Amino acid sequence: MTVRATLVIGADGSATKNGSSRGVTSHADRENFLAERKRVDAIIIGGNTARSEPYLRTPVPVIALSRSSDNVLHSNPKAHWWNTSPASAIARATKEFGENILIEAGPTMITELISLGLVDQLNLSITSVRGGEDFFDWEKIVGHAISIKEHTHGDTRFITAQFK
Repeated sequence: MTVRATLVIGADGSATKNGSSRGVTSHADRENFLAERKRVDAIIIGGNTARSEPYLRTPVPVIALSRSSDNVLHSNPKAHWWNTSPASAIARATKEFGENILIEAGPTMITELISLGLVDQLNLSITSVRGGEDFFDWEKIVGHAISIKEHTHGDTRFITAQFK
Protein backbone atom coordinates (compact mmCIF):
# COMPACT_ATOMS: atom_id res chain seq x y z
CA MET A 1 0.00 0.00 0.00
CA THR A 2 1.22 3.51 -0.83
CA VAL A 3 -0.42 6.62 0.59
CA ARG A 4 0.70 9.95 -0.81
CA ALA A 5 -0.57 13.36 0.20
CA THR A 6 -0.41 16.46 -1.96
CA LEU A 7 -0.78 20.06 -0.89
CA VAL A 8 -0.17 23.46 -2.47
CA ILE A 9 0.67 26.41 -0.26
CA GLY A 10 1.73 29.98 -0.78
CA ALA A 11 5.14 31.34 0.20
CA ASP A 12 3.71 32.36 3.58
CA GLY A 13 2.36 28.84 4.26
CA SER A 14 -1.26 29.64 3.38
CA ALA A 15 -3.14 26.66 1.94
CA THR A 16 -6.09 28.73 0.73
CA LYS A 17 -6.82 32.24 -0.43
CA ASN A 18 -10.41 33.46 -0.55
CA GLY A 19 -11.48 30.03 0.71
CA SER A 20 -9.94 27.89 -2.04
CA SER A 21 -6.59 26.37 -2.99
CA ARG A 22 -7.11 27.93 -6.44
CA GLY A 23 -5.97 31.19 -4.87
CA VAL A 24 -2.52 29.80 -4.02
CA THR A 25 -1.87 27.49 -6.97
CA SER A 26 0.35 28.04 -10.01
CA HIS A 27 0.42 26.66 -13.53
CA ALA A 28 3.34 24.34 -12.67
CA ASP A 29 1.54 23.08 -9.56
CA ARG A 30 -1.66 22.44 -11.51
CA GLU A 31 0.20 20.35 -14.13
CA ASN A 32 1.91 18.32 -11.41
CA PHE A 33 -1.34 17.90 -9.48
CA LEU A 34 -3.29 16.58 -12.48
CA ALA A 35 -0.50 14.16 -13.44
CA GLU A 36 -0.38 12.79 -9.88
CA ARG A 37 -4.10 11.97 -9.96
CA LYS A 38 -3.62 9.64 -12.92
CA ARG A 39 -1.16 7.47 -10.98
CA VAL A 40 -3.46 6.48 -8.10
CA ASP A 41 -6.40 4.16 -7.49
CA ALA A 42 -8.45 6.59 -5.37
CA ILE A 43 -8.41 10.11 -3.95
CA ILE A 44 -9.48 10.97 -0.39
CA ILE A 45 -10.59 14.50 0.48
CA GLY A 46 -12.26 16.16 3.43
CA GLY A 47 -15.80 17.51 3.41
CA ASN A 48 -14.59 21.12 3.42
CA THR A 49 -12.38 20.39 0.41
CA ALA A 50 -15.37 18.85 -1.35
CA ARG A 51 -17.43 21.95 -0.69
CA SER A 52 -14.79 24.49 -1.76
CA GLU A 53 -12.96 22.80 -4.66
CA PRO A 54 -14.16 21.53 -8.08
CA TYR A 55 -14.41 17.74 -7.85
CA LEU A 56 -17.13 17.30 -10.47
CA ARG A 57 -14.88 15.07 -12.61
CA THR A 58 -12.01 12.88 -11.44
CA PRO A 59 -10.03 10.20 -13.29
CA VAL A 60 -10.41 7.79 -10.34
CA PRO A 61 -12.86 7.39 -7.45
CA VAL A 62 -12.89 10.34 -5.04
CA ILE A 63 -13.95 9.79 -1.44
CA ALA A 64 -15.16 12.78 0.56
CA LEU A 65 -15.09 12.38 4.33
CA SER A 66 -17.82 14.30 6.10
CA ARG A 67 -20.28 14.05 8.97
CA SER A 68 -22.77 15.95 6.80
CA SER A 69 -25.21 13.94 4.72
CA ASP A 70 -25.30 16.67 2.06
CA ASN A 71 -23.28 15.08 -0.76
CA VAL A 72 -22.12 18.04 -2.86
CA LEU A 73 -20.36 15.68 -5.28
CA HIS A 74 -23.54 13.90 -6.40
CA SER A 75 -22.93 14.82 -10.07
CA ASN A 76 -19.54 13.03 -10.11
CA PRO A 77 -20.27 9.36 -10.90
CA LYS A 78 -16.94 8.37 -9.29
CA ALA A 79 -17.65 10.20 -6.01
CA HIS A 80 -18.30 8.51 -2.67
CA TRP A 81 -19.46 10.27 0.50
CA TRP A 82 -18.26 8.49 3.66
CA ASN A 83 -18.82 9.36 7.32
CA THR A 84 -15.66 7.81 8.74
CA SER A 85 -12.25 8.77 10.08
CA PRO A 86 -9.39 9.46 7.65
CA ALA A 87 -7.50 6.40 8.94
CA SER A 88 -10.54 4.13 8.41
CA ALA A 89 -11.09 5.66 4.97
CA ILE A 90 -7.56 4.72 3.89
CA ALA A 91 -8.10 1.11 4.93
CA ARG A 92 -11.51 0.91 3.25
CA ALA A 93 -10.37 2.67 0.05
CA THR A 94 -7.43 0.30 -0.25
CA LYS A 95 -9.78 -2.70 -0.06
CA GLU A 96 -12.39 -1.26 -2.44
CA PHE A 97 -10.26 0.54 -5.04
CA GLY A 98 -6.58 -0.43 -4.82
CA GLU A 99 -3.35 0.15 -2.99
CA ASN A 100 -2.34 3.59 -4.30
CA ILE A 101 -4.21 6.27 -2.36
CA LEU A 102 -3.84 10.03 -2.77
CA ILE A 103 -4.84 12.42 0.00
CA GLU A 104 -5.93 15.81 -1.41
CA ALA A 105 -7.04 17.40 1.81
CA GLY A 106 -6.26 20.47 3.84
CA PRO A 107 -3.48 20.94 6.38
CA THR A 108 -5.47 19.52 9.31
CA MET A 109 -6.17 16.12 7.76
CA ILE A 110 -2.72 15.81 6.21
CA THR A 111 -1.00 16.68 9.50
CA GLU A 112 -3.19 14.15 11.34
CA LEU A 113 -2.43 11.35 8.89
CA ILE A 114 1.31 12.07 8.90
CA SER A 115 1.36 12.12 12.71
CA LEU A 116 -0.40 8.72 12.72
CA GLY A 117 2.28 7.33 10.38
CA LEU A 118 -0.25 6.70 7.59
CA VAL A 119 1.34 8.84 4.85
CA ASP A 120 4.31 7.46 2.96
CA GLN A 121 5.05 10.61 0.97
CA LEU A 122 4.07 14.29 0.97
CA ASN A 123 4.24 16.17 -2.33
CA LEU A 124 4.30 19.84 -1.43
CA SER A 125 4.11 22.72 -3.90
CA ILE A 126 5.11 26.16 -2.65
CA THR A 127 4.10 29.08 -4.86
CA SER A 128 4.93 32.78 -4.60
CA VAL A 129 1.41 33.73 -3.42
CA ARG A 130 1.01 35.50 -0.08
CA GLY A 131 -1.91 36.78 1.95
CA GLY A 132 -4.08 33.68 2.22
CA GLU A 133 -5.43 31.67 5.13
CA ASP A 134 -5.43 28.12 6.56
CA PHE A 135 -1.71 27.98 7.30
CA PHE A 136 0.45 24.85 7.14
CA ASP A 137 3.72 24.60 9.10
CA TRP A 138 5.44 22.66 6.36
CA GLU A 139 8.96 22.99 7.80
CA LYS A 140 7.87 21.27 11.02
CA ILE A 141 6.16 18.44 9.11
CA VAL A 142 8.92 17.96 6.53
CA GLY A 143 11.46 17.97 9.37
CA HIS A 144 10.19 14.49 10.32
CA ALA A 145 10.81 13.00 6.86
CA ILE A 146 13.43 10.32 6.27
CA SER A 147 14.37 11.88 2.92
CA ILE A 148 13.60 15.10 1.10
CA LYS A 149 13.91 15.93 -2.59
CA GLU A 150 13.43 19.41 -3.97
CA HIS A 151 13.30 21.18 -7.31
CA THR A 152 11.92 24.41 -8.73
CA HIS A 153 9.84 24.90 -11.86
CA GLY A 154 9.04 28.51 -12.72
CA ASP A 155 7.96 30.26 -9.54
CA THR A 156 6.95 27.01 -7.81
CA ARG A 157 9.13 25.06 -5.41
CA PHE A 158 8.36 21.33 -5.25
CA ILE A 159 9.28 19.31 -2.17
CA THR A 160 8.86 15.56 -1.91
CA ALA A 161 9.15 14.34 1.67
CA GLN A 162 9.38 10.59 2.22
CA PHE A 163 8.14 9.31 5.60
CA LYS A 164 8.40 5.53 5.17
